[in-house]
Amino acid sequence: MLKIRLKRYGRKKYAIYRIIVIDSRKRRDGKALEELGIYNPITKETKINIQRIETRIAKGAQVSSTVKNLIKKIKQS
Repeated sequence: MLKIRLKRYGRKKYAIYRIIVIDSRKRRDGKALEELGIYNPITKETKINIQRIETRIAKGAQVSSTVKNLIKKIKQS
């Protein structure tokens, strides 16, 4: 099953996350099938390709709760 979840990168104590599509059995920082956006919790910067996420969901991908909250926040603003 495919999952849409966060992948951590950046330096120690300054995490930045990529929103990715990955097989659910792979590790958190494994090779992604597709990158759909970024999230920086320190500056609150969020860039998400909502159209691609909706396409992946329609094909059966599951969304993590954190990514679901980020999408909801983007759609409200």
